Amino acid sequence: MTAGDAPQAGHERQRADVPQAGHERQRADAPQAAHERQRANAPQADHERRRAHAPRPGDELPTLTIPITRTLIVAGALASRDYQDVHHDTEAAQQKGSPEIFMNILTTNGLVGRYLTDHFGPRCTLRKVAIRLGAPNYPGDTMVLSGTVTEVTDGTAVVRVVGANGLGNHVTGTVTVGLPEGTA
Repeated sequence: MTAGDAPQAGHERQRADVPQAGHERQRADAPQAAHERQRANAPQADHERRRAHAPRPGDELPTLTIPITRTLIVAGALASRDYQDVHHDTEAAQQKGSPEIFMNILTTNGLVGRYLTDHFGPRCTLRKVAIRLGAPNYPGDTMVLSGTVTEVTDGTAVVRVVGANGLGNHVTGTVTVGLPEGTA
């Protein structure tokens, strides 16, 4: 121990592996265990409270409004490993004929998936996603996702999804959702 390492008067060096008075040693899985306890004691989830019945053809899902930010566009492109410059470089996008960077299809796909799992719950599965892009999502705009159940059979629901922005429909398509057991 050098002079710089010596504890100052009144301060004792503490070993990291020994619990100190008033401090209990936490297990490595303590955060997960705490999360599970919290889930078990939590009130019924919003999606379960909101949906009082099994989905039926004609049911309209509540809309989801998503602000389109530069950060969302760039982060979505990076997260999906889409390094095309039109998704992060304004100058490059303009040189290629776009007024601004724009959202990629993989980010849109993820937002459509989020929209449906927010409604049907975390135990649903997205069995088929068939979407088509239209008007680009540019920073500063807002996309409003809406959906209508078109078919319900054998534990699945087919939902027609539209995501509209200030220029028109950004995304349209259908998603087949596997419903949690006991829902349909």
